[in-house]
Amino acid sequence: MAFIRSSRSPWHPDSGLQLPSSEITPQEVYASRRTWLAQAALGSAVVAGGGLGALLNPAQALAQGASGSLVKRPGKLAALPGVRSAVPGAIAMEKITAYEDITTYNNFYEFGTDKSAPAENAHTLRPRPWTVSIEGEVGKPLTLGIDDLLKLGAMEERIYRLRCVEGWSMVIPWVGYSLSTLIKRAEPNSRAKYVEFITLADPKQMPGVRSGVLDWPYVEGLRIDEAMHPLTLMAFGLYGEVLPNQNGAPLRLVVPWKYGFKSAKSIVKIRLVEKEPVSSWTKANRGEYGFYSNVNPKVDHPRWSQASERRIGEGGIFTPRKATLMFNGYEAQVGQLYAGMDLKKFY
Repeated sequence: MAFIRSSRSPWHPDSGLQLPSSEITPQEVYASRRTWLAQAALGSAVVAGGGLGALLNPAQALAQGASGSLVKRPGKLAALPGVRSAVPGAIAMEKITAYEDITTYNNFYEFGTDKSAPAENAHTLRPRPWTVSIEGEVGKPLTLGIDDLLKLGAMEERIYRLRCVEGWSMVIPWVGYSLSTLIKRAEPNSRAKYVEFITLADPKQMPGVRSGVLDWPYVEGLRIDEAMHPLTLMAFGLYGEVLPNQNGAPLRLVVPWKYGFKSAKSIVKIRLVEKEPVSSWTKANRGEYGFYSNVNPKVDHPRWSQASERRIGEGGIFTPRKATLMFNGYEAQVGQLYAGMDLKKFY
């Protein structure tokens, strides 16, 4: 694959690039069928608010109690203890993407620009010891180690869609807790309008940082109400286990209604700020990657349509594409965050 400069996206649907064998691997479904059926029958809408109780409507509470089990662990990495099966944002009857595909088809430029590069190169990442600082417009700046972060909130398994800006998607069983759980500990003040995420950029651990593909470290940002929304997840694992290095160990952001590049990996610093931060891809090419980057099938990327997507692991390149859903299918939960905004202007 040719080296990608900062003004280019890593892949686009019309590139003609050869697809890896993982994309035609038969898919395994590990979820409890009873839980899936309950969610399908009862719905999976999530209402805004704080805490798990506020996330669940009565139908979801019934679905959660449907004798389901967590998505089966493949037993490759250490299990995260005390994980409970939660249904905020869960997807009724959509197949969960196979662990092999989730962990071998990645964008993580710190380890290279090919989709297979993170799985091949991320063994050099050292996820322990690890600390994350929370600073800026807060009353209580914090620096927490990974063990403290793991204990900060109740671990929940949440099955979210992931939609890449490149036109492909997955369905992933993440493990973590709402980002708001962490941010609240720092006591944001009234000037905290945005949240900036800064990731690790160590050339000794991350060979891709030696390249000029982006201006390192990787930076992302959210508006404060987006960051505090209960669907916004601080993820520490997937499939019930700790995050594999190539998926953003030891902790990453997951914002399911935005394109995947908004979900920063291997975070080391969180800053609450008054002015809109400049995200890495926005800095690289503002005309193609806006600050919000909400999934929107009506707003095309300048070089390809966003109206449909290719689900990884479901038959390969010749499988019919799926229609992309507004806000990646989470419009009922997050649409009110953008009421009155011109979504074509604020892309």
